[in-house]
Amino acid sequence: MSRRAVLKFLRAHEGTYLSGEELSRNLGLSRTAVWKAVDALRKEGYTIEARTGLGYCLRGTPDILTEPEIRSFLGETYVVGRKLVCLDEVDSTNTYAKQVAMAGAPDGTVVTANAQTAGRGRMDRTFQSPRDKGIYLTALLRPALPPEKLLPVTALAGVAVCNAVERVCGAKIGLKWPNDPVLENRKLCGILTEMSLEAETGRLQYVVVGIGVNVLQEAEDFPPEVREVATSLYQSLGTAASRPALTAALIEELDRLYTALAAGDTTAYLTAYRARCVNLGRPVQMLTSAGGREVAEAVGIDDQFGLVVRMADGREKTVRSGEVSVRGLYGYVE
Repeated sequence: MSRRAVLKFLRAHEGTYLSGEELSRNLGLSRTAVWKAVDALRKEGYTIEARTGLGYCLRGTPDILTEPEIRSFLGETYVVGRKLVCLDEVDSTNTYAKQVAMAGAPDGTVVTANAQTAGRGRMDRTFQSPRDKGIYLTALLRPALPPEKLLPVTALAGVAVCNAVERVCGAKIGLKWPNDPVLENRKLCGILTEMSLEAETGRLQYVVVGIGVNVLQEAEDFPPEVREVATSLYQSLGTAASRPALTAALIEELDRLYTALAAGDTTAYLTAYRARCVNLGRPVQMLTSAGGREVAEAVGIDDQFGLVVRMADGREKTVRSGEVSVRGLYGYVE
């Protein structure tokens, strides 16, 4: 705890020397505890200078997803992120979150990893998760809501991701229906939501919301088959965003979303989704799981986040994310 407090205070004054006495007084720690915390942080890769008569100065931080590093950016949250499980490598953060859910992990537990060996996306697709290149995160939620109220949670999470990326990076992020955050018409992030219900009662046990954001990948980090449709923040913006800072922003935005969901008021998220949806006003290909293909114009988003399309004969119909996937006529979006 003292290490986390010292890091947060040093980060708030990064580049400035703070005396051991000042740290001790502000944090309620002994001078020895401050020294031990600084020593531990240095061993984790933090560059902390010490000068006689001046004190300690934070000069550099490692881009790693550890609890102290994430919490140094994280503000107060109501539920999401109160418990953090930070792993170096895991098969899938969703799989791990489901395992700890069955073992009784509390509402709002967040699992992160620096690498996934078996990351998963929608429709059983593989989500590539190279080491130290992205954010691989799952939030475990136990809402006191009927399952049907949670059907739009993946789309809602897409809005939360956009909000977090814009806060940290300043980039305008769109949403490709049903739930893919996109930058420059390429996929930036994948979201996979899974629920567990009691067999006898149909009561919700938990829901896990998995998010994978491409942060530092270069073209060669993506498999050849997705290089034309995927991007990263580094590829599109040319700057290396802080993964811990963005992880903290994601947790904060998911907490805000969870609060709105529990209150039954997600109107602002629906409005934001409609404003961000890059498909609207464009022709789309609708691909069914059976291999069928239809072309239509995307004209709206209904109140349940269904895509309203106008067919060639002028009919309008609404399609759901479990029924079809959507692409542009000539590429991922366009």
